[in-house]
Amino acid sequence: MTVNKALSELVKRGLIERRRKSGSYVSFPQAQSAVMEIHEVKREVQSLGLDYAYRLGERVVRKMTSGDKGRIDLPGSSRLLDITCSHFAGGRVFCLEERLINLSAVPEAETETFEAAAPGSWLLGKVPWSTAEHRIRAVAASRTTAQALEIAIGAACLVIERRTWSGGVPVTSVLLTYPGDRHELIAEFAPSATA
Repeated sequence: MTVNKALSELVKRGLIERRRKSGSYVSFPQAQSAVMEIHEVKREVQSLGLDYAYRLGERVVRKMTSGDKGRIDLPGSSRLLDITCSHFAGGRVFCLEERLINLSAVPEAETETFEAAAPGSWLLGKVPWSTAEHRIRAVAASRTTAQALEIAIGAACLVIERRTWSGGVPVTSVLLTYPGDRHELIAEFAPSATA
């Protein structure tokens, strides 16, 4: 009876989940990130008490295409660094990052390999940003996304699309895709002053 009571309390706190006819299992902690700030995925993972790892997938310098226009507002002849990478928490894929970097705003990014450090952390240390925009949406995992996140095709995902500018110049656009059952967003705000 005491063990059952203790297990029930752990379920309430979200630390374990019980499965009928299967047993009790440790829950994968839910990550939280603030909506109104630029956060580093590494810090998110570390705040969960999990080991962090990063892996670069693809890194390509290329010219802007018409498909990029919706993500980053630059002239058609602009050069971009297109990066895809994965972030891991406790050995599991935590987040897929797909990033475009404006090479005219951040020319040193062209020679950076991004093999050791994630581009988000690198950019925060190199480029002061003045404006940012977040768009948040739920999507069903495509075949490519499902494979990258090691989830089922069609599984719910949370996508945070962020664009940043420095002095009015577009710096980067990033899509951060999380498995929907492992991430939540938190926003703190206060009422605005009335005249």
